[in-house]
Amino acid sequence: QVQLVESGGGLVQAGGSLRLSCVASGTSFRNYAMGWFRQASGKGYEFVARIDRNGGNTYCADSVKGRFTISRDNGENTVYLQMNSLKPEDTAIYFCAATNANGRETSTSAYHSWGQGTQVTVSS
Repeated sequence: QVQLVESGGGLVQAGGSLRLSCVASGTSFRNYAMGWFRQASGKGYEFVARIDRNGGNTYCADSVKGRFTISRDNGENTVYLQMNSLKPEDTAIYFCAATNANGRETSTSAYHSWGQGTQVTVSS
């Protein structure tokens, strides 16, 4: 299993930007595809973005496409989520997660390791 720790959340005005980081430890990071999910208050998990093991293939949810970018640095065991043009509806706890699969997994059940989450709040 891999241990994941997110950081970079905070309070930002609508239209602003944040970059989330997720640092992995415990085993070889490059063996895993990585995903970002979010959970707004009182709602279920929502898929945000994923990236394959080498970083060459990414996929984002329609709700964030064109605004969010996922990337990774295997040398630093870190996956990033750059969030631009933030909207109040982006307010949520953001989680990173790891999966052994390398396809276009968007379901939480495909991911076996999760971080503790980082809060993102976007004010209007």
